[in-house]
Amino acid sequence: MKSTEGKSSRNKTIELTSEEEIRYLNRCIRADQPREEMGGGKPCEARELSGLLDRTICGDTFSVLPMLPEKSVDLMIADPPYNLDKDFHGSRFKKESDEAYADYTESWIRAVRPLLKEDASLYVCCDWQSSLLIGAVLKKYFHVRNRITWQREKGRGAKNNWKNGMEDIWFATVSGRYVFHVEDVMIRRRVIAPYKVGGRPKDWDETEEGNFRNTCPSNFWDDISIPYWSMPENTAHPTQKPEKLLAKLILASSDPGAVVFDPFLGSGSTSVAAKKLGRHYLGIERNGRYCALAERRLEMAESDPSIQGYTDGVFWERNTKALQEKRRGALRRKEPSDQP
Repeated sequence: MKSTEGKSSRNKTIELTSEEEIRYLNRCIRADQPREEMGGGKPCEARELSGLLDRTICGDTFSVLPMLPEKSVDLMIADPPYNLDKDFHGSRFKKESDEAYADYTESWIRAVRPLLKEDASLYVCCDWQSSLLIGAVLKKYFHVRNRITWQREKGRGAKNNWKNGMEDIWFATVSGRYVFHVEDVMIRRRVIAPYKVGGRPKDWDETEEGNFRNTCPSNFWDDISIPYWSMPENTAHPTQKPEKLLAKLILASSDPGAVVFDPFLGSGSTSVAAKKLGRHYLGIERNGRYCALAERRLEMAESDPSIQGYTDGVFWERNTKALQEKRRGALRRKEPSDQP
């Protein structure tokens, strides 16, 4: 059982007691249940998605994938184990040779390929080393569109090398027909040197909080904050992806009501972001503790659908929104009080 004694009031890290973990895990579909409960035992084309939508499946991805209905997924976001020694709450992933990791990548990509619709998109997360291998495998099965590099502002230093502060996300599509809503993923940046024409702002907004411009996103993202202890989305998962990062992928590459699938769900960030943004979700995770955390976060999303760093329909630069709120607070303190 977890104890909150000595925990700072600002520490919002999600923790579960043993009883809570069992209760949330019971909400999941268990891969060891009869196959009929997952559509198994029927021909592939006859399997139905309705009973799986908006659910977490607790089980091994490679065992579960053959049970899922073909051509049912609009967007897949995959965050497979990087080729590093890592302990996922007792389940260890051991670093392999490049050849073995490439074979591992190809095995799960072949398994998920039948689930994707012809107009589906997919994103695959990786570090700089596994990126080289994953990109090569993706080209064999999909149309690779781009490689996003995002800045992780956290990380340990290195004495004999450059500190690794970046990760990659490969963007690919099944065909030449796919969804991409660039207008839904605009970034609001501060204008450093405002340019005016006829005394009016040109392509930027002048506000009491500062000068801002909405710009199209590039494939380099420097506005992402890794979940940390004072963020309500934070868990003990060692490689948790931020909701803000996933929100960008979901908004750009899916329509409202679309099915977003994550075959390596972890603590549930993909499903949570999809739910908050009005999409259906489906995720597979083998670790029961992480499945329970995912269900807890999905429950929390019902009362708090906010995504840190995404407000007013745009993505704000890191710390920009906080600075704006600070300024607003200062202005309120300067205003005359209405109270006697």
